[in-house]
Amino acid sequence: MFFRPEAKAALWRWREVIVGSGLGLLGLWWIIGPGRLLLLPGWALVLAGGALCLVGVQRARFRGADDGPGAVQVDEGQISYFGPLTGGVVALNALERLTLDASMTPPHWRLDAPEQAGVLIPVNAAGSDALFDAFATLPGLRTERMLTEMRAKRGHAVVIWERKPLRPAHALLH
Repeated sequence: MFFRPEAKAALWRWREVIVGSGLGLLGLWWIIGPGRLLLLPGWALVLAGGALCLVGVQRARFRGADDGPGAVQVDEGQISYFGPLTGGVVALNALERLTLDASMTPPHWRLDAPEQAGVLIPVNAAGSDALFDAFATLPGLRTERMLTEMRAKRGHAVVIWERKPLRPAHALLH
């Protein structure tokens, strides 16, 4: 291809949005096309393209550069991090707390499970974009809040999700 690496990386980051937009445009073409022959499939494509665009925007906001230390692997409900100095494995169904620690450089995800040390994963570790789908399966996780906290420059740790809150229901997380 004749794309610069930066342009190719930007296109790849927004790939779901690009595909969703293409599906939506194809659906619109079918809707206004010859004799309204493909009216129902056209609307289905417009809806599917719109849904893919919404998910794609969230995923693109989650993705960052994969140039950080270590590598992340998500396999069958288990998150593994292999780093140069640390590492660890946490099962998603055992996860008790997910924290974004912005006091470290780069910011790190902290995954806490009972009876094991917390696993620290840099947000820019190789393969860290797979964490979006893993975190999305956590019951009650507010994806938009997680994405907002990732872009905020707070400089301290923020609890993103807890299975059983350790605080009173009226107390805020941050």
